[in-house]
Amino acid sequence: MTALLRYQADLLVRSQRWLPPVILYAAFLGIGVQSGQPVLDSLGYTAAGLLPVAAWLVRICVTGEPDAARACVAAARGPARAHLACLLTALLAAAALAVVATVVVTLISDPASNGHRIHVPPLKAGAAGLPATLACALLGAAVGALTNRPVLNSTGRAVPAMLLGALLAAVLAGSPAQAAVSGLVTGSQTGRVPVPLLPLAGAALLTAAAFAAAGGLTARRSP
Repeated sequence: MTALLRYQADLLVRSQRWLPPVILYAAFLGIGVQSGQPVLDSLGYTAAGLLPVAAWLVRICVTGEPDAARACVAAARGPARAHLACLLTALLAAAALAVVATVVVTLISDPASNGHRIHVPPLKAGAAGLPATLACALLGAAVGALTNRPVLNSTGRAVPAMLLGALLAAVLAGSPAQAAVSGLVTGSQTGRVPVPLLPLAGAALLTAAAFAAAGGLTARRSP
């Protein structure tokens, strides 16, 4: 699996198809996160914005390989393992973005609650923001896995389904992403720093199930 991950990571980097989602995410943060804003509010915004980016990265990874090369890799390592490597590569890229964005936003934001009434320790804020951002990255990867091939092969169906899935994952009550982000927003109002470990665990379970389902479907549909 390590060799497959290196192979997929090299494809992703060389293709430069990762640039549009990363640039869009940077612009999203540049517009919505300003220096001196309450740190937990800014971290909630950072986490929510990563969800569709993670889904987009999954689409890039599962569609970026030429069909002939994909068939060779599937024949050599198994179709399920080859597809899982694509999904994990996208997830790792989203997780790297989560770490960088969380650190930067924590450093430039005001260590205070909403209204700047209560001091919020930056380390505690970052420790709360990172699990929330990772939860959104995980759930975005799950959405990408379930709305691209082998589940949906048509671009005309896959892209709208992916966008709708990302939106619903971010706003629906009970979603781990929604719980993680709303926890940060509530914490900014009260001055208490939540650590969204339960939403992170829920997102991890959902993502594992989505990856397993996509890998199993890949194996069944392969010749």
